[in-house]
Amino acid sequence: MTWLVTGAGGMLARDLLLRLAERGEAAVGVDRAAMDVTDEDAVRAVLDDHRPSVVVNCAAWTAVDAAESAEGEALRVNGEGPRHLAVLAAKHGARLLHLSTDYVFAGDAAAPYRESDRPAPRTAYGRTKLAGEQAVLDLMPGDGYVVRTAWLYGAGGPNFVRTMIRLERERDTVDVVGDQYGQPTWTADLAEKLVALGTGGAPAGIYHGTSAGAASWYDLAREVFWLLGADPDRVRRVGTSAVPRPAPRPAYSVLGHGGWAAAGAEPIRDWRQALAAAFPALRNSS
Repeated sequence: MTWLVTGAGGMLARDLLLRLAERGEAAVGVDRAAMDVTDEDAVRAVLDDHRPSVVVNCAAWTAVDAAESAEGEALRVNGEGPRHLAVLAAKHGARLLHLSTDYVFAGDAAAPYRESDRPAPRTAYGRTKLAGEQAVLDLMPGDGYVVRTAWLYGAGGPNFVRTMIRLERERDTVDVVGDQYGQPTWTADLAEKLVALGTGGAPAGIYHGTSAGAASWYDLAREVFWLLGADPDRVRRVGTSAVPRPAPRPAYSVLGHGGWAAAGAEPIRDWRQALAAAFPALRNSS
């Protein structure tokens, strides 16, 4: 089995390539310079060269606010790129695991979103990511996997947890939004689930790749301070209105994990357990 991982410079792709190497899997990581997913000829050349059994698409336009004024550019990466990958992965008989986001939902739910719930994105970023989902599911009904994730952190890139570790050293207090709820998710945990989807017998379709439980950014920051041995009360709760952004942030984008249960698999563990396990590496890299 040969794996091809796009977006190889990102946090998730790095952890995935590490897990694959530990398992002795043949894997190639490609960044934008090696393969621009918006260029169909470039995608064709790379897939023809490597003939992968599994393609994992971690390449994405992730600048949520910038997408509001550049939706066409974001759509090329988040919508057309996955379409190119789906067409050409299907040609090679490969599975395609495509990473998506909680932003495909409106973010105003009162209970966790199910995989089958109707998307209703409120941002340009969410609309472009939904276009990518639809391309993969339409073109690869038997071998296309959409994995929605959110609030990622890891040792291999900038993220909220590493920022809080740094700010604990630099500031007496830190103001953090307390009225947005989601699921902090360690990239290493998600990488394990991607390996399972690529190698196992789970049916194609949509899976939610987030940790169990739910937290606000404020809750997450307090947990980071506690793990550092610092006073969590140095974290001060503020509302979303105190941090205005061009793209509206979801108030509640907790994702349900029924897809894993239906496939006979366990979802990712609770976010607090994962954060504690990840913390030594995060602390050393921050």
